Amino acid sequence: MTARAKAPADTLCPSAPPEWSGAVAIGIVGGSAQAPQVTSLARPLPVSEDLLKLAAPVEPTEVFRFAAPCANGACVHFRTGSCQLAAKVVKLLAPTTDSLPYCTIRADCRWYRQEGRAACLRCPQVVTDNVLPNAAMRRAADPAIAAD
Repeated sequence: MTARAKAPADTLCPSAPPEWSGAVAIGIVGGSAQAPQVTSLARPLPVSEDLLKLAAPVEPTEVFRFAAPCANGACVHFRTGSCQLAAKVVKLLAPTTDSLPYCTIRADCRWYRQEGRAACLRCPQVVTDNVLPNAAMRRAADPAIAAD
């Protein structure tokens, strides 16, 4: 079976909150408030109290990017059998790179399986707690706005 043909239960959300079961840190948020940029870690790190404390005094989601098993229909971004956040990221955001960035979860990533390379080229700019999101990012993150 190829990576893209795995069952949905094996799929990871690349923008999960750290409190989801099975969550791991996959990146460090850098860049600026106006243009955040996530750099992938060499390997995913299991979420622990010690890891989360490293972010103090800000929220862990302002410092780390987390992945966790996709919640599918239990997630506000999942509708009609797909991740609407991934679809909107591809539709609304410009790529931040021309080549696939290093990623430790690509083989199991919901966004990659659903949207392919286009999601990866935009992924580094996605930050869970973006303090100054631009209009496109606000639209992409709003679960009330449909992808189509």
